[in-house]
Amino acid sequence: MNALQASFAARLIRWHQRHGRHDLPWQNTTDPYRVWLSEIMLQQTQVATVIPYYLRFLERFPRLAALAAAPVEEVMALWSGLGYYARARNLHACAQAVMSRHGGKFPHDPDVIAELPGIGRSTANSIATFCFGAHAPILDGNVKRVLCRACGIEGQPTSSAVDKRLWALAAELMPARQGAIHNQAQMDLGAMVCTRTKPRCEACPLNDICVAHASGRTAELPTPKLRREIPLRHATLLVLQDGARVLLEARPPNGIWGGLLSLPELPQGADAETWAEQRFGCRVIAVSPAPTLVHGFSHFRLHIAPLLLRVKPLHSAMEPGRQWLDLAATEGAALPAPIRTILADVHTSGKRPLLSRKR
Repeated sequence: MNALQASFAARLIRWHQRHGRHDLPWQNTTDPYRVWLSEIMLQQTQVATVIPYYLRFLERFPRLAALAAAPVEEVMALWSGLGYYARARNLHACAQAVMSRHGGKFPHDPDVIAELPGIGRSTANSIATFCFGAHAPILDGNVKRVLCRACGIEGQPTSSAVDKRLWALAAELMPARQGAIHNQAQMDLGAMVCTRTKPRCEACPLNDICVAHASGRTAELPTPKLRREIPLRHATLLVLQDGARVLLEARPPNGIWGGLLSLPELPQGADAETWAEQRFGCRVIAVSPAPTLVHGFSHFRLHIAPLLLRVKPLHSAMEPGRQWLDLAATEGAALPAPIRTILADVHTSGKRPLLSRKR
């Protein structure tokens, strides 16, 4: 451990100067708004996926004040497809909190930053390090993997005991200077070299002092999560179509797709035509099944069976949270990715033949 502590930061900083990432859209800036936005988007999401979302957000909300003033529905629409939608709701809440509590400016103290909605300790330390020169370690998934392998840390990284040990180790290995480069180097090493599968140990600046490499345990560290069978759930979603319009309703704030617009879900065992008439005040003219799809969540998979119903609304009154939206306008709506896929298919094929309704 002494050899590691003596050279860990120096090796990483030298490696990063030659091989690290230097031109990502959120780099080369000390603007806490931009750094914070990237940190939230990068949680459990790959860089290549985040970049176009990040650029679109900045185009629409170039300053934190613009994000705070926007309707949350617009924020959710821009986030649509990026997943883990609680991040978007917290992003909006955090922007409003910075405006109301801190006069529109991020606090410099990482402990105070961590009190804001949706910001944990590692994200707070990243913002404080990259923007305000704080001396604070970070501990995202990439850094955990590097530390577990380099130092031979066993046990589930998500357990409180291992997490506490990793935080202490990350603090010990922080250099007195160049903390921001050191933190970025750890993330880059984990993303580019010390990857979860097929790590490129031959290109790693730590390979001669890495416990996992020396003992042939790179596949065993960090300790993998116990494999469990992922349950499969089923849902029938109704595409209620009135000409070029489709009926959408807002999901509850919590739970899957919280706060997004979605297609109505048919209760198990209910008759689609009866439900459409009683629940939504629509007379059903024709019915047809649509192609099914499976969407993966972190803890289960969802088998979605869309059912197309050509309908005629019997009255114009709408309950709160429901709206008729033109299919051509759904591209810009706050929709989950699978719902967007279903509606895009309906819109482009749009002339899908519907079976005659039988009485």
